[in-house]
Amino acid sequence: MIAIDTNVLVRLLLADDPAQTRRARALAESDRLFVSVTVLVETEWVLRALYRIPVADIGSGFRTLLGAVDVEDRAAVERALDLAAHGVDFADALHVARAGHTTTFATFDTKLLERAKKLGVHPPVRQP
Repeated sequence: MIAIDTNVLVRLLLADDPAQTRRARALAESDRLFVSVTVLVETEWVLRALYRIPVADIGSGFRTLLGAVDVEDRAAVERALDLAAHGVDFADALHVARAGHTTTFATFDTKLLERAKKLGVHPPVRQP
């Protein structure tokens, strides 16, 4: 199994650099790939902020990706994608999803507070 960085994942998803895309695909064909949650967070930001890809399209691409690679904390990633589909920022959704074993998720982020309350997420999101 080979762990990949954000730039390799972006090449696989977008095929925007022919030479690097060929190398990334060859790597993917040679062994099973592993994607960490930190690489997913960074990839989501790159796709949204730099490439201006709509959030829904990123979520759809990530769901397809889950079937093709090994992803760290898959259950939390799937839950984060569900929350993101309902308007929660992906990074925030992943923070909350990975905190499922706690009693509360504390934040000053009012947008996250509002969305989480509306969705009834667990752990509950509250201000400190």
